[in-house]
Amino acid sequence: MTSKHHSVRPNIKTVIDKAVEVLKIEADGVLKLAERIDDNFAEMVELIYSSRGRLIVGGIGKSGIIGRKIVATLNSTGTRSLFLHPVEAMHGDIGMVSKDDIFLALSNSGETDELNILIPNIRHIGCTVIAFTGNKNSTLAKQSDIVIDVGVDCEACPMGLAPTASTTALLAMGDALAIALMDKKHIQTDDFKKYHPGGALGQRLASQVKDLMLTDESLPLIYENATMERAVEVIDQGRLETTLVVKPDHTLIGIITDGDLRRAVAKKKPIFEQKVKDVMTKNPRTVGPDWPTYDALNTMERYQITALPIIDSAGKVLGILHLHDILGKGEFKFNGLQTAELP
Repeated sequence: MTSKHHSVRPNIKTVIDKAVEVLKIEADGVLKLAERIDDNFAEMVELIYSSRGRLIVGGIGKSGIIGRKIVATLNSTGTRSLFLHPVEAMHGDIGMVSKDDIFLALSNSGETDELNILIPNIRHIGCTVIAFTGNKNSTLAKQSDIVIDVGVDCEACPMGLAPTASTTALLAMGDALAIALMDKKHIQTDDFKKYHPGGALGQRLASQVKDLMLTDESLPLIYENATMERAVEVIDQGRLETTLVVKPDHTLIGIITDGDLRRAVAKKKPIFEQKVKDVMTKNPRTVGPDWPTYDALNTMERYQITALPIIDSAGKVLGILHLHDILGKGEFKFNGLQTAELP
């Protein structure tokens, strides 16, 4: 048993070393793409952004698989796209292409016959052609209006046969395109919700604040005359980096966050000699329990905050909503408010 265990260890090390080598090769390939981003990329983004049609993506084999993923990412981030298989296109599917569309051709070698045969037909329709290729002198590159260099120094495959680093680079450039377009279109959280109505994040964004807010006895509440020493304890216990300052009837009058603590520490007066009312931010941003969650998230993004007090029409605290609860990292609470004994 022992001798068998020892005989396996060298093989395990070899496997680990090989995996690390592959990851480093692929990471290096992607990093080198960043050095080649130029005016061609900016021109491509502007062209697609201004287009009245769709972005049609085409590729064969592994490039085709990557193309389908790029299309999925583009559609989910607000850019209308579809995948066109070059062979099927030559047997009728080219009918889905219009002159207002832009064609994005994917080929590492730039010498994929099925794709290069299709390009003249695409151009005849009136489409602009963009190429993602690792060969700027290829047939594909010469037929294209814009060429984006996605070449890598070598494949992770030791024989250089299986597309590995090259497909990773292709995928990364597709992501760069999708996010650049998303930024240019100013896609907001409510837009993302429309594109992901069935996903976990989409379901949370489609809910109301009261469905996700924390409402139990662990609400981080404190009175304005309490000591800052006690406030720090409440913040630490609640693990929300926040405590809500309330009157005895639970009317909200302020909030203390990590930022408030840092500013208080920066003052000459020792923080533990101060009262909560001296450190708190008065009249914090709040939302109501019936607010759409995506509106609450937009408020967090707009004002660079991570937690929102939830109040009723009289200004009394009903709960608190943290960014983690929206993004899925928190534990959701659906029970009613249980009044806690305040410090």
